[in-house]
Amino acid sequence: MSKNADRLFHAARKAMEFSHSPYSMFPVGAAILAKNGEVYAGCNIENASYPEGWCAETSAIAHMIGSGQNQIVEMAVIAAKMPGATPCGGCRQRIAEFAKSTTPVHLCNNDGVTETVLLGDLLPKSFSFEE
Repeated sequence: MSKNADRLFHAARKAMEFSHSPYSMFPVGAAILAKNGEVYAGCNIENASYPEGWCAETSAIAHMIGSGQNQIVEMAVIAAKMPGATPCGGCRQRIAEFAKSTTPVHLCNNDGVTETVLLGDLLPKSFSFEE
């Protein structure tokens, strides 16, 4: 496990506390380590116009991009009701837009990282500009 995994887990878990998920009752948090060394976190945000909400990974990516960064070095994801949950298909492609196939994705439960997978294993043969 990387030296940043615990830091990312804590940031994702904290972000999950702010989830706005009154429809699914499925709180999720995500945290990204960007190339500049900063951590950007996000939670899922639902609204009555389903499916127009944002996933936690999307929120974290938006925070990263809004801060002038565009490269995901490592990330963590946590879902309160599903230990080891992986990003949804749409988020996998969004992550691939800003990460490499070798980018570690830490899957977490409420106690910490339970498994680390590579983005390329979560989304093989993705649309990518990676060379």
